[in-house]
Amino acid sequence: MSPVSEAPFFAVIPGTQVDQVLAGRHEEVVRIVEAAYRLHGAGDTVNPPSYFLRFPDRPDSRIIALPASLGGAVRDRVDGIKWISSFPRNVAAGIPRASAVLILNDPGTGYPLACLESSIISAARTAASAALAAQVLGGALERRPRRIGFVGTGLIARFIHQYLTGTGWAFDEVGVHDLSAEHAEGFAGYLEGSGASGRVTVHGTAEQLVQGSDLVVFATVAGTPHVTDPDWFTHRPLVLHVSLRDLAPEVLLSGANYVDDIEHCLKADTSPHLAEQLTGGREFIDGTLYDVLTGKAEVPRDRPVFFSPFGLGVLDLAVGKYVYDTLLASGELAVQDGFFHEMRRYG
Repeated sequence: MSPVSEAPFFAVIPGTQVDQVLAGRHEEVVRIVEAAYRLHGAGDTVNPPSYFLRFPDRPDSRIIALPASLGGAVRDRVDGIKWISSFPRNVAAGIPRASAVLILNDPGTGYPLACLESSIISAARTAASAALAAQVLGGALERRPRRIGFVGTGLIARFIHQYLTGTGWAFDEVGVHDLSAEHAEGFAGYLEGSGASGRVTVHGTAEQLVQGSDLVVFATVAGTPHVTDPDWFTHRPLVLHVSLRDLAPEVLLSGANYVDDIEHCLKADTSPHLAEQLTGGREFIDGTLYDVLTGKAEVPRDRPVFFSPFGLGVLDLAVGKYVYDTLLASGELAVQDGFFHEMRRYG
Protein backbone atom coordinates (compact mmCIF):
# COMPACT_ATOMS: atom_id res chain seq x y z
CA MET A 1 0.00 0.00 0.00
CA SER A 2 1.29 3.46 -0.91
CA PRO A 3 0.49 6.70 0.93
CA VAL A 4 -2.88 8.15 0.01
CA SER A 5 -3.46 11.73 -1.17
CA GLU A 6 -7.13 11.89 -0.23
CA ALA A 7 -9.16 11.20 2.87
CA PRO A 8 -8.86 7.48 3.69
CA PHE A 9 -11.88 5.25 4.08
CA PHE A 10 -12.65 2.63 6.69
CA ALA A 11 -14.43 -0.67 6.14
CA VAL A 12 -16.08 -3.22 8.40
CA ILE A 13 -15.79 -6.82 7.23
CA PRO A 14 -18.15 -9.23 9.00
CA GLY A 15 -17.58 -12.93 9.46
CA THR A 16 -19.96 -13.78 6.64
CA GLN A 17 -17.68 -12.03 4.14
CA VAL A 18 -14.52 -13.47 5.69
CA ASP A 19 -15.97 -16.95 5.34
CA GLN A 20 -17.10 -16.20 1.79
CA VAL A 21 -13.56 -15.27 0.77
CA LEU A 22 -11.72 -18.09 2.56
CA ALA A 23 -14.12 -21.01 2.07
CA GLY A 24 -12.59 -23.76 -0.03
CA ARG A 25 -9.32 -21.89 -0.62
CA HIS A 26 -7.22 -24.09 1.64
CA GLU A 27 -4.23 -24.44 -0.68
CA GLU A 28 -4.13 -20.68 -1.30
CA VAL A 29 -4.31 -19.80 2.40
CA VAL A 30 -1.54 -22.30 3.21
CA ARG A 31 0.66 -20.62 0.59
CA ILE A 32 -0.16 -17.19 2.08
CA VAL A 33 0.85 -18.44 5.52
CA GLU A 34 4.02 -20.00 4.13
CA ALA A 35 4.94 -16.71 2.46
CA ALA A 36 4.42 -14.88 5.78
CA TYR A 37 6.65 -17.39 7.58
CA ARG A 38 9.34 -16.87 4.96
CA LEU A 39 9.13 -13.08 5.33
CA HIS A 40 9.31 -13.45 9.11
CA GLY A 41 12.28 -15.79 8.94
CA ALA A 42 14.05 -13.38 6.60
CA GLY A 43 13.55 -10.50 9.04
CA ASP A 44 11.01 -8.60 6.93
CA THR A 45 8.37 -8.36 9.65
CA VAL A 46 7.87 -6.72 13.02
CA ASN A 47 6.23 -9.05 15.50
CA PRO A 48 6.64 -7.86 19.10
CA PRO A 49 5.57 -9.94 22.08
CA SER A 50 1.87 -10.54 22.56
CA TYR A 51 0.22 -8.62 25.38
CA PHE A 52 -2.01 -10.51 27.80
CA LEU A 53 -4.91 -8.86 29.60
CA ARG A 54 -5.81 -11.07 32.57
CA PHE A 55 -8.50 -10.71 35.21
CA PRO A 56 -8.10 -11.47 38.94
CA ASP A 57 -11.79 -12.37 39.22
CA ARG A 58 -11.72 -14.54 36.04
CA PRO A 59 -8.34 -16.30 36.10
CA ASP A 60 -9.26 -18.75 33.35
CA SER A 61 -10.04 -15.95 30.89
CA ARG A 62 -7.81 -13.58 28.96
CA ILE A 63 -7.69 -11.15 26.05
CA ILE A 64 -4.54 -11.01 23.94
CA ALA A 65 -3.23 -8.21 21.73
CA LEU A 66 -1.00 -9.24 18.83
CA PRO A 67 0.49 -6.15 17.11
CA ALA A 68 2.49 -6.81 13.96
CA SER A 69 3.80 -5.41 10.68
CA LEU A 70 4.17 -7.42 7.49
CA GLY A 71 6.73 -6.43 4.86
CA GLY A 72 7.37 -7.85 1.42
CA ALA A 73 6.21 -6.33 -1.86
CA VAL A 74 4.77 -2.82 -1.53
CA ARG A 75 1.27 -3.96 -2.46
CA ASP A 76 1.33 -6.60 0.31
CA ARG A 77 2.61 -4.49 3.19
CA VAL A 78 0.28 -3.87 6.08
CA ASP A 79 0.39 -3.06 9.79
CA GLY A 80 -2.21 -3.95 12.37
CA ILE A 81 -3.29 -5.76 15.50
CA LYS A 82 -5.39 -8.75 16.44
CA TRP A 83 -7.46 -8.51 19.63
CA ILE A 84 -8.55 -12.01 20.61
CA SER A 85 -10.29 -13.21 23.74
CA SER A 86 -10.36 -16.66 25.29
CA PHE A 87 -13.21 -17.24 27.71
CA PRO A 88 -13.48 -21.02 28.27
CA ARG A 89 -16.74 -20.69 30.19
CA ASN A 90 -18.43 -19.67 26.96
CA VAL A 91 -18.45 -23.31 25.88
CA ALA A 92 -20.90 -24.28 28.64
CA ALA A 93 -23.15 -21.45 27.44
CA GLY A 94 -23.18 -22.86 23.93
CA ILE A 95 -21.03 -20.21 22.25
CA PRO A 96 -17.39 -20.45 21.07
CA ARG A 97 -14.58 -19.94 23.55
CA ALA A 98 -12.72 -17.42 21.40
CA SER A 99 -13.78 -14.21 19.67
CA ALA A 100 -11.61 -11.73 17.83
CA VAL A 101 -11.27 -8.67 15.65
CA LEU A 102 -8.39 -7.68 13.39
CA ILE A 103 -7.51 -4.05 12.59
CA LEU A 104 -5.53 -3.38 9.41
CA ASN A 105 -3.56 -0.12 9.14
CA ASP A 106 -2.18 1.57 6.05
CA PRO A 107 1.66 1.59 6.35
CA GLY A 108 1.90 4.89 4.50
CA THR A 109 -0.44 6.97 6.65
CA GLY A 110 -1.05 4.85 9.74
CA TYR A 111 -4.79 5.22 9.23
CA PRO A 112 -6.84 2.13 10.05
CA LEU A 113 -8.25 0.61 6.87
CA ALA A 114 -10.64 -2.00 8.17
CA CYS A 115 -11.97 -3.95 11.11
CA LEU A 116 -12.45 -7.63 10.31
CA GLU A 117 -14.23 -10.29 12.32
CA SER A 118 -11.23 -12.45 13.06
CA SER A 119 -12.19 -15.69 14.79
CA ILE A 120 -12.41 -17.25 11.32
CA ILE A 121 -9.13 -15.62 10.22
CA SER A 122 -7.43 -16.81 13.41
CA ALA A 123 -8.73 -20.36 12.98
CA ALA A 124 -7.81 -20.39 9.29
CA ARG A 125 -4.23 -19.17 9.80
CA THR A 126 -3.79 -21.63 12.70
CA ALA A 127 -5.08 -24.50 10.61
CA ALA A 128 -3.03 -23.44 7.59
CA SER A 129 0.08 -23.29 9.78
CA ALA A 130 -0.65 -26.81 11.07
CA ALA A 131 -1.24 -28.13 7.55
CA LEU A 132 2.01 -26.52 6.37
CA ALA A 133 3.91 -28.04 9.30
CA ALA A 134 2.40 -31.47 8.59
CA GLN A 135 3.51 -31.14 4.98
CA VAL A 136 7.02 -29.87 5.73
CA LEU A 137 7.83 -31.97 8.81
CA GLY A 138 5.90 -35.02 7.67
CA GLY A 139 7.74 -35.01 4.36
CA ALA A 140 10.86 -36.16 6.18
CA LEU A 141 9.17 -39.18 7.75
CA GLU A 142 9.50 -42.69 6.35
CA ARG A 143 5.88 -42.67 5.25
CA ARG A 144 3.00 -40.21 5.29
CA PRO A 145 0.80 -40.62 8.37
CA ARG A 146 -2.45 -42.50 7.69
CA ARG A 147 -3.84 -42.46 11.25
CA ILE A 148 -4.70 -39.08 12.74
CA GLY A 149 -5.93 -38.30 16.24
CA PHE A 150 -7.47 -35.12 17.66
CA VAL A 151 -7.16 -34.30 21.36
CA GLY A 152 -9.65 -31.47 21.81
CA THR A 153 -12.64 -31.09 19.52
CA GLY A 154 -13.44 -27.40 19.17
CA LEU A 155 -13.37 -24.96 16.27
CA ILE A 156 -9.60 -25.20 15.80
CA ALA A 157 -9.71 -28.99 15.50
CA ARG A 158 -12.45 -28.71 12.89
CA PHE A 159 -10.48 -26.16 10.86
CA ILE A 160 -7.28 -28.22 11.05
CA HIS A 161 -9.15 -31.26 9.75
CA GLN A 162 -10.60 -29.15 6.93
CA TYR A 163 -7.20 -27.73 5.98
CA LEU A 164 -5.49 -31.11 6.04
CA THR A 165 -8.14 -32.77 3.87
CA GLY A 166 -8.37 -29.63 1.73
CA THR A 167 -4.66 -29.85 0.94
CA GLY A 168 -4.64 -33.49 -0.10
CA TRP A 169 -4.37 -35.48 3.11
CA ALA A 170 -6.40 -38.67 3.44
CA PHE A 171 -6.59 -40.94 6.46
CA ASP A 172 -7.53 -44.56 7.07
CA GLU A 173 -8.39 -43.87 10.72
CA VAL A 174 -9.42 -40.73 12.60
CA GLY A 175 -9.32 -40.77 16.39
CA VAL A 176 -11.15 -38.35 18.67
CA HIS A 177 -10.74 -37.61 22.37
CA ASP A 178 -12.18 -34.85 24.52
CA LEU A 179 -12.81 -34.47 28.25
CA SER A 180 -16.44 -33.86 27.29
CA ALA A 181 -18.07 -36.99 25.88
CA GLU A 182 -20.72 -34.77 24.29
CA HIS A 183 -18.13 -32.70 22.45
CA ALA A 184 -16.23 -35.81 21.34
CA GLU A 185 -19.38 -37.35 19.91
CA GLY A 186 -20.32 -34.07 18.24
CA PHE A 187 -16.93 -33.84 16.54
CA ALA A 188 -17.14 -37.48 15.50
CA GLY A 189 -20.50 -36.69 13.92
CA TYR A 190 -18.96 -33.80 12.02
CA LEU A 191 -16.13 -36.03 10.78
CA GLU A 192 -18.51 -38.76 9.61
CA GLY A 193 -20.65 -36.21 7.78
CA SER A 194 -17.72 -34.33 6.23
CA GLY A 195 -17.24 -36.79 3.41
CA ALA A 196 -13.56 -37.19 4.28
CA SER A 197 -11.96 -40.60 4.38
CA GLY A 198 -11.21 -42.61 7.50
CA ARG A 199 -12.96 -44.73 10.08
CA VAL A 200 -13.83 -42.52 13.07
CA THR A 201 -13.19 -43.79 16.60
CA VAL A 202 -13.94 -41.97 19.86
CA HIS A 203 -11.25 -42.87 22.42
CA GLY A 204 -11.90 -42.90 26.14
CA THR A 205 -8.39 -41.72 26.99
CA ALA A 206 -5.74 -39.52 25.43
CA GLU A 207 -3.26 -42.38 25.80
CA GLN A 208 -5.34 -44.68 23.59
CA LEU A 209 -5.63 -41.96 20.97
CA VAL A 210 -1.93 -41.05 20.93
CA GLN A 211 -0.74 -44.63 20.74
CA GLY A 212 -3.14 -45.34 17.89
CA SER A 213 -2.14 -42.32 15.77
CA ASP A 214 0.74 -41.45 13.48
CA LEU A 215 -0.27 -37.77 13.38
CA VAL A 216 -1.58 -36.24 16.61
CA VAL A 217 -3.26 -32.84 16.92
CA PHE A 218 -3.53 -31.20 20.33
CA ALA A 219 -6.13 -28.42 20.20
CA THR A 220 -7.33 -28.02 23.77
CA VAL A 221 -7.73 -25.21 26.29
CA ALA A 222 -5.33 -26.84 28.77
CA GLY A 223 -3.45 -24.37 30.94
CA THR A 224 -0.93 -26.87 32.30
CA PRO A 225 0.52 -30.14 30.96
CA HIS A 226 -1.72 -33.17 31.27
CA VAL A 227 0.29 -35.58 29.09
CA THR A 228 3.35 -36.61 31.08
CA ASP A 229 4.51 -40.03 29.86
CA PRO A 230 7.08 -40.06 27.01
CA ASP A 231 6.35 -43.76 26.45
CA TRP A 232 3.09 -42.81 24.74
CA PHE A 233 5.19 -41.52 21.84
CA THR A 234 7.70 -44.34 21.31
CA HIS A 235 6.09 -45.14 17.94
CA ARG A 236 7.49 -41.77 16.72
CA PRO A 237 4.37 -39.84 15.65
CA LEU A 238 4.29 -36.33 14.24
CA VAL A 239 2.62 -34.13 16.86
CA LEU A 240 1.00 -30.79 16.05
CA HIS A 241 1.03 -29.27 19.54
CA VAL A 242 -1.19 -26.35 18.58
CA SER A 243 -2.52 -25.60 22.07
CA LEU A 244 1.04 -25.33 23.43
CA ARG A 245 0.48 -26.41 27.04
CA ASP A 246 -0.57 -30.06 26.85
CA LEU A 247 2.82 -31.80 26.99
CA ALA A 248 5.12 -32.11 29.98
CA PRO A 249 8.74 -31.08 29.40
CA GLU A 250 9.83 -34.73 29.66
CA VAL A 251 7.63 -35.54 26.68
CA LEU A 252 9.09 -32.77 24.54
CA LEU A 253 12.61 -33.74 25.53
CA SER A 254 12.03 -37.27 24.20
CA GLY A 255 11.67 -35.99 20.63
CA ALA A 256 12.71 -33.42 18.05
CA ASN A 257 11.20 -29.98 18.59
CA TYR A 258 10.26 -27.29 16.08
CA VAL A 259 8.50 -23.98 16.69
CA ASP A 260 7.38 -21.02 14.60
CA ASP A 261 9.37 -18.45 16.60
CA ILE A 262 11.69 -19.35 19.46
CA GLU A 263 11.35 -16.11 21.44
CA HIS A 264 7.57 -16.16 21.25
CA CYS A 265 7.17 -19.84 22.08
CA LEU A 266 9.44 -19.88 25.09
CA LYS A 267 7.28 -17.59 27.20
CA ALA A 268 4.07 -17.62 29.24
CA ASP A 269 4.61 -21.12 30.67
CA THR A 270 4.10 -22.92 27.39
CA SER A 271 5.39 -26.50 27.31
CA PRO A 272 8.59 -25.42 25.48
CA HIS A 273 9.05 -22.68 28.08
CA LEU A 274 8.74 -25.26 30.88
CA ALA A 275 11.29 -27.44 29.08
CA GLU A 276 13.67 -24.49 28.94
CA GLN A 277 13.21 -23.92 32.67
CA LEU A 278 13.83 -27.62 33.38
CA THR A 279 16.98 -27.92 31.26
CA GLY A 280 18.36 -24.43 31.73
CA GLY A 281 18.76 -23.91 28.00
CA ARG A 282 17.23 -24.05 24.54
CA GLU A 283 19.34 -26.79 23.04
CA PHE A 284 16.29 -29.06 22.83
CA ILE A 285 14.84 -26.81 20.08
CA ASP A 286 15.89 -28.35 16.76
CA GLY A 287 14.78 -25.40 14.64
CA THR A 288 11.93 -23.30 13.39
CA LEU A 289 9.53 -24.12 10.60
CA TYR A 290 11.39 -21.52 8.52
CA ASP A 291 14.63 -23.41 9.14
CA VAL A 292 13.09 -26.60 7.77
CA LEU A 293 11.50 -24.76 4.82
CA THR A 294 14.87 -23.31 3.84
CA GLY A 295 16.94 -26.45 4.47
CA LYS A 296 18.74 -25.07 7.53
CA ALA A 297 17.35 -27.82 9.77
CA GLU A 298 16.69 -31.49 9.14
CA VAL A 299 13.94 -33.62 10.63
CA PRO A 300 15.08 -36.90 12.21
CA ARG A 301 13.26 -40.20 11.73
CA ASP A 302 14.34 -41.90 14.96
CA ARG A 303 12.29 -39.79 17.41
CA PRO A 304 8.81 -38.33 17.73
CA VAL A 305 8.54 -34.89 16.12
CA PHE A 306 6.77 -32.05 17.94
CA PHE A 307 5.65 -28.78 16.33
CA SER A 308 4.66 -26.15 18.91
CA PRO A 309 3.52 -22.93 17.20
CA PHE A 310 2.83 -19.83 19.28
CA GLY A 311 0.83 -18.26 16.45
CA LEU A 312 2.25 -15.05 15.03
CA GLY A 313 0.36 -11.81 14.43
CA VAL A 314 1.94 -11.50 10.98
CA LEU A 315 -0.03 -14.60 9.90
CA ASP A 316 -3.30 -12.90 10.82
CA LEU A 317 -2.24 -9.80 8.91
CA ALA A 318 -1.37 -11.83 5.83
CA VAL A 319 -4.70 -13.65 5.76
CA GLY A 320 -6.66 -10.52 6.73
CA LYS A 321 -4.96 -8.51 3.97
CA TYR A 322 -5.92 -11.22 1.48
CA VAL A 323 -9.55 -10.98 2.58
CA TYR A 324 -9.47 -7.17 2.38
CA ASP A 325 -7.86 -7.09 -1.08
CA THR A 326 -10.28 -9.69 -2.43
CA LEU A 327 -13.33 -7.72 -1.29
CA LEU A 328 -11.86 -4.40 -2.46
CA ALA A 329 -11.21 -5.82 -5.94
CA SER A 330 -14.72 -7.26 -6.15
CA GLY A 331 -16.40 -4.01 -5.07
CA GLU A 332 -17.94 -5.73 -2.02
CA LEU A 333 -16.07 -3.79 0.66
CA ALA A 334 -18.52 -2.30 3.17
CA VAL A 335 -17.11 1.23 3.57
CA GLN A 336 -18.31 3.26 6.56
CA ASP A 337 -19.13 6.74 5.27
CA GLY A 338 -17.86 9.59 7.43
CA PHE A 339 -15.86 7.35 9.75
CA PHE A 340 -12.96 9.83 9.70
CA HIS A 341 -14.58 13.19 10.43
CA GLU A 342 -11.93 15.74 11.47
CA MET A 343 -9.68 15.70 8.41
CA ARG A 344 -8.72 19.41 8.20
CA ARG A 345 -5.83 20.63 10.29
CA TYR A 346 -7.34 24.01 11.10
CA GLY A 347 -11.01 23.20 10.80
